[in-house]
Amino acid sequence: MKVFVLGGDGFCGWPCAVNLADKGHDVFIVDNLSRRKIDIDLEVESLTPITSIGERIQAWSEIGGKPIQFIHLDLASEYQKLLDLLIEEKPDSIIHFAEQRAAPYSMKSSATKRYTVDNNVNGTHNLLAAIVESQLDIHIVHLGTMGVYGYGSHRGATIPEGYLKVEVPQPDGSRFEEEILHPASPGSVYHMTKTLDQLLFLYYNKNDQIRITDLHQGIVWGTNTDVTSRDPRLTNRFDYDGDYGTVLNRFLMQAAIGYPLTVHGTGGQTRAFIHIQDSVKCVQLALENPPEKGERVKIFNQMTESHQVGELAKKVASLTGAKINYLPNPRNEAVENDLIVDNRCFIELGLDPTTLDNGLLEEVVNVAKKFSNRCDLKRIPCVSAWTSTQAKAIHKS
Repeated sequence: MKVFVLGGDGFCGWPCAVNLADKGHDVFIVDNLSRRKIDIDLEVESLTPITSIGERIQAWSEIGGKPIQFIHLDLASEYQKLLDLLIEEKPDSIIHFAEQRAAPYSMKSSATKRYTVDNNVNGTHNLLAAIVESQLDIHIVHLGTMGVYGYGSHRGATIPEGYLKVEVPQPDGSRFEEEILHPASPGSVYHMTKTLDQLLFLYYNKNDQIRITDLHQGIVWGTNTDVTSRDPRLTNRFDYDGDYGTVLNRFLMQAAIGYPLTVHGTGGQTRAFIHIQDSVKCVQLALENPPEKGERVKIFNQMTESHQVGELAKKVASLTGAKINYLPNPRNEAVENDLIVDNRCFIELGLDPTTLDNGLLEEVVNVAKKFSNRCDLKRIPCVSAWTSTQAKAIHKS
């Protein structure tokens, strides 16, 4: 099928794009390269050296990959260009990664908060409006986040895949049952934009019958997939800084260079995780199992396991001999939480989960060691705080 990968130059988008091309799909990467511009603004680079988008695509072609086309387009601001592209190319499916993805970055300043909302919400709405105006039947696969559910205590209850059954009392004392979107509880401006995406999807699915699959993804760890490992020029990015580095990758990088593992708060925060290889596989499964026309939005919990942050740090320390450093928490979040997640939809579609015990932890450490000379130690601490009071405490420490 013909597939647009919006944000196909990013951490999740690039391995997804080459995987789909490897499976025989006609892939178009549509990207404004904003993640590379943010690197320049933050004065930090991926730990792994990554080639330009042109070099990446050329390398893919040179090793015999099915050609990938690149289109430079800003989803949030170039509506007419997007609409014309849809009408001209008529894609069967669109994978939507084109959103600013870091919670800390979204809380860095009023400017990054506004940018995150402008980019993410406008981009999603432009895509939906353009599909309606084009009158094409296009399946959207959207990369959302487990963070829409929030990280408060769920009192041991299992988080369902998107929808919650509720009983609604009636004036006559009777009750009827219906399913609603699971109540949202965003913990950052970034997570808030993903909850707004949910409502936009709900509306356009109901009103215009757009076929949509929304993937509530956990924290991604790892760097390369089987496909991006085929040539050094295909290497995926590895973020380690306090804004974009995900917690497990940061721990593994810190261990590789002998930097004490940075656990913020007590370490009692429980999070959902998924390896980048499984993330790519889940997107493929969602693409190949679309909802029917008129079917409600499909929501999958895209995660494979849950872990407490503190326990993860101890696991990495045990593996590598690293020390652990407990620091003030820049986030406004619960000291600890439960997180039990239903992910049966992907399991039933054939996902064979990659876990932390599969030897891949050592693989990530080795990648970090190989490129340790590229690490800027000043960029490791998390300094983007949720409140001004927290910011002062962090800078003092």
